[in-house]
Amino acid sequence: MKKIFLLAIISIVAVLFLFIRCMNTQTKETKSKTLIVYYSRTGNTEALANHIQALTGADMFKIETVEAYPEDYPELTEIAQAEKNNQVRPAIKEEVDNIDQYDAIFIGFPIWWGTLPMVMATFLESYSLEGKTIIPFCTHGNGGVDQGFIEVQKLSSKANHKEGFSLKGIHVDSARLDVEKWLKAIQVID
Repeated sequence: MKKIFLLAIISIVAVLFLFIRCMNTQTKETKSKTLIVYYSRTGNTEALANHIQALTGADMFKIETVEAYPEDYPELTEIAQAEKNNQVRPAIKEEVDNIDQYDAIFIGFPIWWGTLPMVMATFLESYSLEGKTIIPFCTHGNGGVDQGFIEVQKLSSKANHKEGFSLKGIHVDSARLDVEKWLKAIQVID
């Protein structure tokens, strides 16, 4: 009788163990899918995107304009200012395939004239982001984030938004620990 009782207890424990293990596997498999979308002219925003990708395992999509911006900085700033003043929406070379599969989207950009480059507005207006979690990040010279994150919220008003991350471009190479701290603070990673 004791042997039967002991076998029954062992069987119940084994079934519970398998059930819990199965549930954990399902949780990992149904984990939300994340995308990092970014535009980078000098490589600073791309380096920041790479830090985020290394820590989250998210997919990446680099935005490229159909018409390339000039390499000459003064000429670039004139074009960027004209695009901002005239609310131009530069065309993007490629689209994100099946954006519906993503629950969270990081949006990365450099600050131009106190806000995001207008190509980012093109991106944000091109997709239905309702119900998705949008997480902005940016690089800048000396000006800080200014209106960049506010514009992201305006252009994706039906999405959920998490606190963004802003970094002076010259510090991007040594920013991995700061990025990790931010990702933990907004509960993207443990």
